[in-house]
Parts: sequence; structure tokens; C-alpha cells
Amino acid sequence: MLGTILAAFVVLALLFAGMAIGVILSNKPLKGSCGGLAALGMKDGCEICGGDKDACEENTRQVSAKRAAELGRDVLKT
Repeated sequence: MLGTILAAFVVLALLFAGMAIGVILSNKPLKGSCGGLAALGMKDGCEICGGDKDACEENTRQVSAKRAAELGRDVLKT
């Protein structure tokens, strides 16, 4: 009984670790699932881009570049 529970825990832990490693190695930002609040009719669009995917991607690139530049400056100062 205890062996079965321990084996199930180890298998689940390995699955979670594998998924985490896959996300880290893919080096892509996490994305939401299909639909979300817009599919439920609770939200009309993104507050930042108004639902325009190209504008969202551009904004994400700009924010990422700004953060990288800030991190680069912080690394050089220390």
C-alpha cells in the first residue's frame, strides 16, 4: 500500500519536473488558453492592445527588450 502511494508520487513528481524542464528549454513566454474571459463574454479585449494580437506581440517585444536592457545595466553595476 505504502509502496503504491510512493510510486504514484514519484511518477507525478517526474511528470511535473519534465513539464517544467520542457517549458524552461522552450524559452517561450507562457500563454493563456483558448478563450479565457473573452469567450465567456466577461471581457471585450485586452486593456493594453484592445484585442489586436499584433499590437500585443509588439508590446511584449518592447517590454522584453526594456527588461533585458535594465537587467544588463544592473548586472554591469554589480
